[in-house]
Amino acid sequence: MIEIIPAIDLIDGKCVRLSQGDYNQKTVYNENPLEVAKMFADAGIRRLHLVDLDGAKAHHIVNHKVLETICTSTNLIVDFGGGLKSDDDLRVAFECGASMITGGSIAVKNPEVFSAWISTFGAEKIILGADVKNEKIAVGGWLETTELELLPFIKDYVNQGISKVICTDISKDGMLTGPAIELYKKMLAAQPNMYLIASGGVSSIRDIELLHEASIPAVITGKAIYEGKISMKDLTRLIIKN
Repeated sequence: MIEIIPAIDLIDGKCVRLSQGDYNQKTVYNENPLEVAKMFADAGIRRLHLVDLDGAKAHHIVNHKVLETICTSTNLIVDFGGGLKSDDDLRVAFECGASMITGGSIAVKNPEVFSAWISTFGAEKIILGADVKNEKIAVGGWLETTELELLPFIKDYVNQGISKVICTDISKDGMLTGPAIELYKKMLAAQPNMYLIASGGVSSIRDIELLHEASIPAVITGKAIYEGKISMKDLTRLIIKN
C-alpha cells in the first residue's frame, strides 16, 4: 500500500499551509503542531513531513524546538526540511529527533554541500526534494525556475546513492486539483528503484488510491486534511484496509 505522509508546515511555531509556496497566501490551521502530530499518530500514521517555512526564509534552521517536541512526544518517523544549509543545521535536526532531512534548493545551488551530506550522514538519511514546473527544477520558494531537467537532475543524485525523492509539481501544490500522476509514472519508468514521494494536488482519498494504483510508493498530503477533504477516519480506514 502507498505510504501516506501528512505534512505540517511551520511559521512562528504554528501549523500553516501556503498556496503554491506564496507566503502571502498563508492559512493558520492550528497553533499547536504537537496536537496535530498526535492526531495523525492516533489515526495510525507512521510518517510525518515537517517543513520549517521560517527556516526556508532565514536560510537556517528555526523551528527545531517544534521538531524536538514532536519527536519526543510521539512515535512518528519525522523527515524535516526547510532552510537547511549547513552541516550544523543537519546536526541540530538529527539531534532534535529527525530521522531524515529533505534538501531541495541546496541540491541545485550548492551540489557540493548536498553531495557531502550524502557522504557524511548517509544516503538513507537524506531525501532529495525536487520541485518542478514543466519538468524543470524550481528553487527559491518556487520563485525561480532553472534550466535543469528533472530526470537528469534526479539521476545524478541516484548515482550518488539517493533513493528517496519528494517531487512536488508546483502548479498543483495547495490547489486541491489532483496530483501529477503521469509525471510520477514517467519518473518511475526512468528510475524504477526510486522511493518516489508524490507531493501536491491531493484533494481526496480517491487521489491517494489513484496514486497507489499507479504504483507510486508514497504520498504527502496536507491541505486536503486541513480543509476537511480527507478525514482522519478516511486515513485510518485506508491504512487498515491495506
